[in-house]
Amino acid sequence: MPAFKASVCLFCGARAGHDAGLAETARATGAMLARENWRLVYGAGDIGLMGAVAQAMRAAGGQAMGVIPQHLMQREVARRDLSALVVTETMHERKKVMFTNSDAIIVLPGGAGTLDEFFEVLTWAQIGLHRKPIVLLDADGYWQPLLALIDHVIARGFADASLRGLFSVASDLDDLATILHAKLAQTA
Repeated sequence: MPAFKASVCLFCGARAGHDAGLAETARATGAMLARENWRLVYGAGDIGLMGAVAQAMRAAGGQAMGVIPQHLMQREVARRDLSALVVTETMHERKKVMFTNSDAIIVLPGGAGTLDEFFEVLTWAQIGLHRKPIVLLDADGYWQPLLALIDHVIARGFADASLRGLFSVASDLDDLATILHAKLAQTA
């Protein structure tokens, strides 16, 4: 039996972005995951927001499983001090391993890769392949344009309104913890 209560998959940027507040949010997220005894499952990189989350998580004594494709080992500076490190052949395999080893998914700010990850797990939920909680952390309103796009897609008839019910939006870290506690309790 694992020493952690649940595994939480994290999708976020391999870059830090221009807003220092987002890096602080990432560090606070890592510390919160460790405090809650939730294992971090993430892209194994030690750079950008994902590195900030992992560094804070490990500093707080939390467990982390990293999953990285071979071709990104150098580019994303794969951490070696993780509870587990899985090296995959492809990006698709990386997402699959991360998803399979998680009970919930959180999405912090990021770029094209983060959007790809979010939309893949959202699509899987939409077509009934899973019921794992997906939570966007809308730090500093970062995801507002994405939410507007999803509303636009629904309004234009390319998705059912139920799409919005397949994920939650957390306004801050306390909200994220509250949502995860509630959603993980429902799936237990």
